[in-house]
Amino acid sequence: MANRILHITNGNTLTNYLRELDFKDDILTWQEMLCEGPTIAAINSDDFFDLRKKFLKSYYDIEVNTKELNAELSKLENTETYTEINLWFEYDLFCHINLLGIINLLHQKEINKPLYLICSGRVEGEKDLKSLGELSPEQLNSHYKNKVRLTPDDIDLAIAVWRTYCGKDHNILKPYIVKNSNFKYLSSCLKAHLKRFPHQQSGLGTLEAHLLNLVKQNNVKSEDHLLGYCLNYQGYYGYSDMQIRRKIKELHFFFTKTKEGIVLNRKGYEALLKQHNFASEVNNNMTFGGVNRLDFQFSEDQNKLIKTVSYGN
Repeated sequence: MANRILHITNGNTLTNYLRELDFKDDILTWQEMLCEGPTIAAINSDDFFDLRKKFLKSYYDIEVNTKELNAELSKLENTETYTEINLWFEYDLFCHINLLGIINLLHQKEINKPLYLICSGRVEGEKDLKSLGELSPEQLNSHYKNKVRLTPDDIDLAIAVWRTYCGKDHNILKPYIVKNSNFKYLSSCLKAHLKRFPHQQSGLGTLEAHLLNLVKQNNVKSEDHLLGYCLNYQGYYGYSDMQIRRKIKELHFFFTKTKEGIVLNRKGYEALLKQHNFASEVNNNMTFGGVNRLDFQFSEDQNKLIKTVSYGN
């Protein structure tokens, strides 16, 4: 019997690329951003999708196309004839949280097919980390040829990390940072996640501080110019332009706009020097899974999250 394969991709861009490369198998396109907003462990539930629809509408004014969503998810209703499922996700936090969600969805639907991971990142001969969409056709086919089968331990790990992410104590993620698995970028993503919380001294997450440093170190002409810098130099976050634009807006009071461009003002320098905690002024109350960002701060000395006393009331 010929192999019948289901591919699950991280978005339309990659789905279209695979079609251009003559992939004729079924493709389920997963279009979500589970790295932001509330989530619950039961991803295979109406409550989960209702929660996500409300978040995407309220924070980003995104109307979920329910018909399109159901059409994609319907591909998981008759999986008996599939011989394997390939997961196409990238090295960054954005993709890894989505990947965890997909693996849990398959688990909760009791779909027990061989799972293979095609994950981009470091590419031989390339200086920077690469997304799947940035790979040449030859590189992408090489990644596919060398796909990695996920073991039962890998799947158990994904289930445990997802449940923890949906829970109330993200310090429980720390032991998974040092756990060996076939998710070779998971450790870096979890470290990046913990540092999304406000720094105990500056009140800025790593990405916010990075944005300020980009303004300090470069001749930034406009917000669009700053957006381009951050999209290209954001490490393991993998945020979209929509998410970065929101962050730039949140940080506006650290900048002064002149005819020449954007520069840091006094508050911007104070934040980078960790002279004041600006968490309340930034007021980024984003929820990460089961935890509100403002409920915790990241302690560099203790290398963990600590409860934010000032937001406890």
